[in-house]
Amino acid sequence: MSLTKGYLKDLVYQVNGAAIEVHKSIDPGLLECVYHQCLKKELELRKINFVSELSIPLKYKGFELDSKLRCDLYIENALVVELKSVNEITPIC
Repeated sequence: MSLTKGYLKDLVYQVNGAAIEVHKSIDPGLLECVYHQCLKKELELRKINFVSELSIPLKYKGFELDSKLRCDLYIENALVVELKSVNEITPIC
């Protein structure tokens, strides 16, 4: 698929919708891994392709280093999603 601006906008809309569905369906305050599993299932139900826990290579001065960096979800070879779970959102100011 072409990575046009419209395609990416639609993909973000679909993924946000999936995340909102998970948020509405399960209780708040659970561990991040629970939301991760539920979002993976929701993406599968919506037939959205993704890779979970994709390793991110770390290169330094031409060397590939062992890093343990991972993104939670890499969706449709175009969108990186990093999940976070908090008990409450506090204001920044």
